[in-house]
Amino acid sequence: MFFLPDLSVLLSFSVACFLLFITPGPDMSLFLAKTLSSGRKAGFACLVGALLGCGMHTILAALGISALLHASEVAFSALKIIGAVYLLWLAFNAIRSGSTFRLQVEKKQEVSFWQNMLVGIGINLSNPKVVLFFVTFLPQFVQAGDPHTPSKLLFLGIFFMMISGPLCVLLILGANKVTYILQSKPKILRVIDYSFAGIFGAFALRMLTLGR
Repeated sequence: MFFLPDLSVLLSFSVACFLLFITPGPDMSLFLAKTLSSGRKAGFACLVGALLGCGMHTILAALGISALLHASEVAFSALKIIGAVYLLWLAFNAIRSGSTFRLQVEKKQEVSFWQNMLVGIGINLSNPKVVLFFVTFLPQFVQAGDPHTPSKLLFLGIFFMMISGPLCVLLILGANKVTYILQSKPKILRVIDYSFAGIFGAFALRMLTLGR
């Protein structure tokens, strides 16, 4: 099918999606905090909101990146290089500063499903890690001369949600255990940080080498 990337590209993208998921950040902190304070329904509402946010990111990235490709292959290649440099910075920052896991469990309060969903959308849309993932990382998996770039970018965005969605469901169902592990075993977080840094650094170097 014209919108399907090569198998090697899909496997590489899957690894990247998984690493992005297991690296604690604002979305993970929100899911766990809402689940622990208000129950699983609140956690799932935030998850629905976050997935809707990812859908918006996907559409905007596909339209914007495709327009950039149509305007100039040089500009598109520059975006890839910028993305590679950003990935190197993420790798360095993961080792230097560690994961951004900030769990603030509030007192239980009655908040509707729709309100929690809006919170999930807001956190996702304002999460710089997710924003930059879609803007600078998705272009790494398409070619500048590919006429099917928009459909492939849309597919990759949807594929990202297909991977992260079920994983987030498991995260919410096991919120108590996951929170205990993250809070009581900092060495696990450091292993995640170094794994993230290694894989994303390798992606970045590969792209810089191809650029040359």
